[in-house]
Amino acid sequence: MGSHFSYTCQARCCVTKARAGVFHTPHGVVKTPRFMPVGTLANVKTVTPAQLRGTGAQMVLANTYHLHLQPGEDLVAEAGGLHRFMGWDGPMLTDSGGFQVFSLSEMRQISDEGVTFRSPRDGKIIQITPERSIQIQNALGADVIMAFDECPPHPATWDEVKRATDRTMRWLERCFAAHTRTDQALFPIVQGGVYPDLRQEAAEAIAQYEAFGYAIGGVSVGEPPELIEKIVQVTAPLLPEDKPRYLMGVGTHKEMVRAIAAGVDLFDCVIPTRLARHGAALVQGDRWNLKNNRFRRDFTPLDDTCPCYTCQNFTRAYISHLLHAREILAFTLISIHNITELVRFTQRIREAILGDRFAVEFAEWLGHG
Repeated sequence: MGSHFSYTCQARCCVTKARAGVFHTPHGVVKTPRFMPVGTLANVKTVTPAQLRGTGAQMVLANTYHLHLQPGEDLVAEAGGLHRFMGWDGPMLTDSGGFQVFSLSEMRQISDEGVTFRSPRDGKIIQITPERSIQIQNALGADVIMAFDECPPHPATWDEVKRATDRTMRWLERCFAAHTRTDQALFPIVQGGVYPDLRQEAAEAIAQYEAFGYAIGGVSVGEPPELIEKIVQVTAPLLPEDKPRYLMGVGTHKEMVRAIAAGVDLFDCVIPTRLARHGAALVQGDRWNLKNNRFRRDFTPLDDTCPCYTCQNFTRAYISHLLHAREILAFTLISIHNITELVRFTQRIREAILGDRFAVEFAEWLGHG
């Protein structure tokens, strides 16, 4: 069963818990640490798979809940699975739908059996249980699938979070029992809100499961950044060292650097494409609003050190013009750059860890400089 997946740690930072490794999947390797773009509906918004490959992206996410609603997992399976359906031949991950259930709090009911909610598309009543989530993900066919979890909101009391965390653990057992494909790795998720004792309890329980990787969830649901950082620092070292660790829904430069210092390997976030659709570019850690007047006659690339298609071929003035003209190409060009920026950032961190320079090179990001 394990022949499809393996993780090798290649180097460790001598100052922090940062590590560089290689995660092997049926559709190729992921060199960690690594940022993963989000392709909710089997597409990374406004970007083709070929353009995505050009950004240096290795692993891409898709969303179980949204694909279940449209076009349906049966159609995706009939098309040959997610990889063939969307034309992406690299590693893929699907989330379980747990976060969407959390975000639909006005429309859903949670019980030990699962979650019942009203479809925002047609009002139909839908039930997702741990078994159903795994069945949907088995049909979609991504390399890595996620356990169905209850993501408690922030703020929530210790008792509320304890109930959600315990339920997530009970659901995890059912997820493993329902999982049928040996060419898919099922990752458990550590919940526990902002309570270190609950995080520790959940991490230790989850580590008892023989999985090919482990995730930290529920850390980007409204908490201040310093609390997220604290929770990641508590949780990551409790997870098995010989498997990849994935921090869900986090993707800013500062959050990633500090999570990597705690021992995290994989990240995903909608930030690069969402910012692009608002006309914002990520340039060496800063956010620029390209609609601003100062860019209208600026004939330099977004970032002259960036190798992406956008920076190699177009100017800030051109992209500003496209935005003011409301041309969709603007979103594509900014998305290509923003994804490249975050992937390259994690690649630079990886090279620094391999050369044991991480704590020095990224001291400013770590708050040491």
